[in-house]
Amino acid sequence: MLHILKTTAAAGLLAMTGMTGAAVAQTAVTFQLNWTAGGANAGFAAALQEGYYKEAGLDVTIVQGNGSGNTAQLVASGQAQLAYADAVAVSQLIAKGAPMRVVSTIYQSNPNELIALKATGIKSFADLKGKTVGVPSGSSQTTMLPLLLKANDLQESDLQLLNMPMTSMVPSLLTGQVQAILGSLDAYAIQLRAQGAEIDELPFADYGVPTVSTSIFASNDFLEKNPDLVKSFIAASLKGWSFALDKPAEAVADVKELFPDSDEKLVAAELAAITPLFCSGDAQFVGRAEPAQWVKTQDLLSQVGLLPTGQDPTTYYTNDFLPAEGTLRPCQ
Repeated sequence: MLHILKTTAAAGLLAMTGMTGAAVAQTAVTFQLNWTAGGANAGFAAALQEGYYKEAGLDVTIVQGNGSGNTAQLVASGQAQLAYADAVAVSQLIAKGAPMRVVSTIYQSNPNELIALKATGIKSFADLKGKTVGVPSGSSQTTMLPLLLKANDLQESDLQLLNMPMTSMVPSLLTGQVQAILGSLDAYAIQLRAQGAEIDELPFADYGVPTVSTSIFASNDFLEKNPDLVKSFIAASLKGWSFALDKPAEAVADVKELFPDSDEKLVAAELAAITPLFCSGDAQFVGRAEPAQWVKTQDLLSQVGLLPTGQDPTTYYTNDFLPAEGTLRPCQ
């Protein structure tokens, strides 16, 4: 079941609320997240709590989710219109005919990585030969594994893969059942450090598999009917993310205020972990993936059948709703 938090008393996906006096009418918008509250949502929480959405004339309701695949399906089926999810999941549905587009990319590279305890001495993918590697069942890491092996001159027979539930990954590494695990920098790595483990991390993006990742997207119908609203929402959201990058402690407090059940220490750790992703993948600006990165993503994912061969990458995204380049936050 999705967890819904109302940010104001207004309801509905899109409606106008008349306001008296000099106050400006606020347009009510529902924004569907890919996952539950945490550091990955800090920029959106900041945009809300710091008043950026309100300044843009938007009355935003944030809806928590339970996975990028599910969120992408909600938009594809018309149950949601403006949302946040992994670009790969969104692009796969677009390639199958779903009428939607990515309009702003927050994670310029995917957060997937290989994690090993320092004591194992695994410092590169070449060191995995003969080792047992834990793989979370049904995950994006599993689907990208063939690409990862190819990029690092490995065969699947060079290592022993052990599929297991996600909840078993960290304990299996700590107890030595496996010598390494495939995970993500904003999840397993944080759990391991919280338990005092010293680890080495090998990000997929640094070892041959840099793919465009978590993005704001919307249905084509919503984009066509509400272009100014979408532009305002993206501008306010990117302002919120810029705030989170500059003032992480305050952004963590914003998450806690919006989502009272969230763990502030975990939110802070998650936000710190994902910060490098905002300007990875040769990004020039926060919030905008470069065309070359989309081409690379299409090429890589089509090699393993995640996207169709020959698909035009521009069918997945549009930059038409982004703020002017001069107002985007540049990557240093």
